[in-house]
Amino acid sequence: MNSPRPFGTDRAPTDWRAPAMQARVRRRYAAERRFRLFGLGAVVASAGFLAFLLISMAASGLQGFVQTQILLPVDFARANLPLDTARLRGPGADLALAGAGLPDYAAVAAVKALGPGGEQLISTSGWTRLADALKADPDLLHRRTVIALPASAAIDLAAKGLGTPEAEAAVTRLRAAGRLTSAVDWHFLEGSDSGDPVAAGIWGALKGSLLTMAVTLALAFPIGVLSAIYLEEYAPRNWMTDLIEVSINNLAAVPSIMFGLLGLAVFLSLFDLPRSSALVGGMTLALMTMPVIVIASRNAIKAVPPTIRDAALGIGASPVQVVFHHVLPLAMPGILTGTIIGMARALGETAPLLMIGMRAFIATPPDKLTDPATVLPVQIFLWSNEVDRAFVSKTSAAIIILLIFLLAMNGIAVYLRNRFETRW
Repeated sequence: MNSPRPFGTDRAPTDWRAPAMQARVRRRYAAERRFRLFGLGAVVASAGFLAFLLISMAASGLQGFVQTQILLPVDFARANLPLDTARLRGPGADLALAGAGLPDYAAVAAVKALGPGGEQLISTSGWTRLADALKADPDLLHRRTVIALPASAAIDLAAKGLGTPEAEAAVTRLRAAGRLTSAVDWHFLEGSDSGDPVAAGIWGALKGSLLTMAVTLALAFPIGVLSAIYLEEYAPRNWMTDLIEVSINNLAAVPSIMFGLLGLAVFLSLFDLPRSSALVGGMTLALMTMPVIVIASRNAIKAVPPTIRDAALGIGASPVQVVFHHVLPLAMPGILTGTIIGMARALGETAPLLMIGMRAFIATPPDKLTDPATVLPVQIFLWSNEVDRAFVSKTSAAIIILLIFLLAMNGIAVYLRNRFETRW
């Protein structure tokens, strides 16, 4: 039999003052510090990558909002155009301008004012701008003026430091003559797609995105929320309900191009709906977004405490009143969160919309849901495949517009979520 050790000659294994225990504590604290440093490093690296992406995108994209212009002196009075001011104020202004030979005269004036090769310094859309300026102010026929016309894509790139040596020489000559200026390209925000990068605008794609997202939200949100309410509150627990739940969970993970194939087969081939329209695009994206909204809505409804239901039933509320007067308002913040996620995913999708033909060249913004349309992601995809380098800045600028659109949509949804949020 071992005799007991004298008091104080050894320490128990759990004694915090023992050297072995102190060493283990130091190692544990060191591991915790390393873990914190790794987490901090991951956050710093993520923020660095995000900052690099945003800065590089802004550096390239902000140039897409600036347009290089050439100051063109024109003297319509000396041209003796067979045109009066009254004809420019009527519906036949375009025919009157064409009959007067205005584009030809403008080209001659540009060559004389800008030197040899002057017709190549101005964008092909510049002559349309010149005619628009004359229709906006018919009094220009009686005086000499200076009109700012958009420069060609080569001159625009050279003015931004990205052009060829020949274009940069022309830019230097124009600056020395005081013929070159720059301004905000409002036409980029107001125009539609064009083969000329100078005339290309984003409004047609932005309007198509707005119409498509409106259709998607109008279909996916009510159907998704009502489906979640039925599955969570009223559906019987049997094999059929389990099969539906598994199907919904699987649909949330299906690649988006499969929904494009489904929209092509059902909406276009079977129902013969208008191809490349915001209506078909919104219906296709609604199919893709609905499972996400259903899953998020079910989780939000399930998170409402059962005591809320019991208390409502105890004071005489019917099951429908319990759901729509108590459970649904309390679950609305979580439902809106799922809607934000689903709509953000739908806003950035390209593959399903390519399958239903929304990659067409759209020169006119859509006015109705059945008009041919395109969306911002598809427009960015199309511009990124252009050979002309002038489309690079347009692509980056369109990405900035898409990010602003996404942030605005999420900001509205977050506001609504906080507005309906109730704490208990």
